[in-house]
Amino acid sequence: MARFILAIDQGTTSTRAILFDEEGHITGVAQKELQLYYPDNGWVEQNAEDIWMDTQFVCRGVMAQHSIHPSNIIAIGITNQRETTIVWDRATGEPICHAIVWQDRRTAGICEELRKAGLEESFRKKTGLLLDPYFSGTKLRWILENIAGARQKAEKGELAFGTVDSFLLWRLTGGKVHATDVTNASRTLMYNIVEQKWDEDLLKVLGVPASMLPEVRDNSTHFGDATADFIGAPAPVTGMAGDQQAALFGQACFNPGMVKSTYGTGCFALMNIGHEFKESQNKMLTTVAYRLNGQPVYAIEGAIFVAGAAIQWLRDGLGIIKSAAESEAMATSVPDNGGVYMVPAFTGLGAPYWDPHARAAISGLTRGATAAHVVRAGLEAQAYQTQDLMRAMEQDAGYPMSEIRVDGGMVRNDWVCQFIADITSTPVLRPTVIETTALGAAYLAGLHAGVFKSLEDISDNWASDRRFSPAMASKERDVLYSGWQRAVKQVLA
Repeated sequence: MARFILAIDQGTTSTRAILFDEEGHITGVAQKELQLYYPDNGWVEQNAEDIWMDTQFVCRGVMAQHSIHPSNIIAIGITNQRETTIVWDRATGEPICHAIVWQDRRTAGICEELRKAGLEESFRKKTGLLLDPYFSGTKLRWILENIAGARQKAEKGELAFGTVDSFLLWRLTGGKVHATDVTNASRTLMYNIVEQKWDEDLLKVLGVPASMLPEVRDNSTHFGDATADFIGAPAPVTGMAGDQQAALFGQACFNPGMVKSTYGTGCFALMNIGHEFKESQNKMLTTVAYRLNGQPVYAIEGAIFVAGAAIQWLRDGLGIIKSAAESEAMATSVPDNGGVYMVPAFTGLGAPYWDPHARAAISGLTRGATAAHVVRAGLEAQAYQTQDLMRAMEQDAGYPMSEIRVDGGMVRNDWVCQFIADITSTPVLRPTVIETTALGAAYLAGLHAGVFKSLEDISDNWASDRRFSPAMASKERDVLYSGWQRAVKQVLA
């Protein structure tokens, strides 16, 4: 009897269900776009009920498409957009307000207040994070302070907090399990990643009752069983990780110094740094890469808030392309960028700048600039942003990168992969399975279920589809990157 792992990949702009066989090959995919709401400047929200409904829709859909019987599902793995904050009523399971998405900047004032109180260093030493609206803790404080009755209910223990993984697990198990995994916990500003526990002092600073928080577990363990009505029979949830850590796992970056870079809605690069917590000296983040058998592995992370979302904006906001697939042909229809740069700071700038007030800009426009130049600038921005991260990572690590393993929807574009290799002057490897976020969740679930025997087993399973070697002259690279740095300075100014 064929057996499958069902991976739930709940992202910022869509929810997907991917079926993997026991060799880690994709059997089927179902996807549904998720609506985002923008109720105020810099605010980004989602309806958590939509997330749940879409998750059921795609999971049942992919099984129906491929005639998979529920008994053939041996494990479920979950990976999710991180930091997105949901608060729900423990009695009814209903969210008390819209989910506040990781991109949301409404808590910039709270972060500034905490920074002025001299608390950033304490947060950094305990969580590896900077004080930025990106993370869940200040979002949760905002909900408790601004949603009618939330504070009182929370103090009585009537409300539960979770990131998307935790909310989905609650719903999957019929409200029986309120838990999260260590990678998602490590993005909340409330979890001490050195001591591996929720931090009482940080909870006090943020005004968060401990009763709201989920139990924190390893990434590959038995989280609970999805109820029979989910896919037709009970199924164990045995793997869970935030999307970027899941991608690191899916890319088999198990040795210190290995780097993966994901190009989805945002761009996130992670470098495995081993079992020892290290603070970044270059405004990068330290985060938990994964934890197996109680043993954490750490990573240095660079977070860029907008990557594929910039191309989505060119399609939906400006209407200068009909689909993301058109962008490559349009970009290559001009010989160069014509001096045009796009800094896609639609929701502020992340690493290594960390300016929540920065906003997007297109600079260098002349009468000779065309829509093709603007599209090219949107694609080029991904390489420049990656180079910002790689320079900071190399300084933290003390040695250069040997390669970058890339994934995410944008890396289907050969031109983008080559341009990243050229600007970073580092070979770029694209795997045969570019759905590495979902694959990471499947690996974690399969590891506990016994489908994969060890990390070595998973490493042997990883394969490169194509290698992109740097081919640009250093002088041209320096000129292009200098233009990018000028454009960023204008945005920061």
